[in-house]
Amino acid sequence: MNKKYDVFSLGNALVDVEIEVSAQELARLDIEKGLMTLVEQERHDYLLSELQGKSHQRASGGSAANSIFALAQLGGKGYHCCKVAKDEAGDFYASDLNSAGVDNNIAGLTNNDGTTGKCLVMVTPDADRTMNTFLGISSEQQPEDIDPQALMQSEYLYIEGYLVTSESNHNTALAAKKMADDNGIKVAYTLSDPNMVRFFRPQIEQILAGGVDLLFCNEDEALEFTEQGNCDAALESLKAQARQVVITLGDKGALYFDGEKTHAIAPFEAEAVDSNGAGDMFAGAFLFALTQGYSADNCGKLASFCSSYLVTQFGPRLKASAVQTIQDFNQELQSS
Repeated sequence: MNKKYDVFSLGNALVDVEIEVSAQELARLDIEKGLMTLVEQERHDYLLSELQGKSHQRASGGSAANSIFALAQLGGKGYHCCKVAKDEAGDFYASDLNSAGVDNNIAGLTNNDGTTGKCLVMVTPDADRTMNTFLGISSEQQPEDIDPQALMQSEYLYIEGYLVTSESNHNTALAAKKMADDNGIKVAYTLSDPNMVRFFRPQIEQILAGGVDLLFCNEDEALEFTEQGNCDAALESLKAQARQVVITLGDKGALYFDGEKTHAIAPFEAEAVDSNGAGDMFAGAFLFALTQGYSADNCGKLASFCSSYLVTQFGPRLKASAVQTIQDFNQELQSS
């Protein structure tokens, strides 16, 4: 039976502001380069006022949201479950999802007094991204915010790893996973960031208890979680946690264990200016291909192409002018 949604995603709702900065600027402001750090609103606003750099247009972000936008840009049907406040940023976020054709739970939220979450994304000349995040109300998701009907009509539940930072969000993720497991919905999970693995291992292990259908991680996260010395050993270890595993390797491509064999996914050459959202784009494109029944090799090719194309521009999502390029590549892939 065909499901209404390819993917039901669960994640933080954050309005991203992206600024090009130097590594020296990060050091001056005591910001840890290359990682996601949670901050209070006062710190977020202070950094925003202090940073001297080129600002880019704000975007509705959050890891899972970026992935579901990617899936929608390729023609997939997604649903995003999140929490925003009744404020201007929350209205902006809802409008962005709706205009992209991503169904969501925002209109039905009732317990949403507060401030919509924000993420300050700082991009250095080496294309590395550093994030300082004020979660705001996005950290207050409750199990009752989940639309069970939408989840039941989805092929995959996709949970972002950043939800472990809040007890409320973590409990909501556990509730969603149980609902999916009880009703035969496949579960995909992403480790999201080395700091999540470093500081929230027990919560991640709770999510992975009983296994998931698909696990996404990058090389740093894989090595940190498995405590192995190389990616091949990490992949072997992760097979105990998931039926299928993807480890992204930056400009070296990715590894994909499809449940039976391991595929080396080749990279596409790209002049990177901003790595923000690259892993999210990879996951979204990969989930799109997987739910459309693509071969293992073509799942990898599409995801690799999309993420390599994304890093050539600023921002966590492809601009409208670039969407046609990935759709054309997808068409070529299907006809080859």
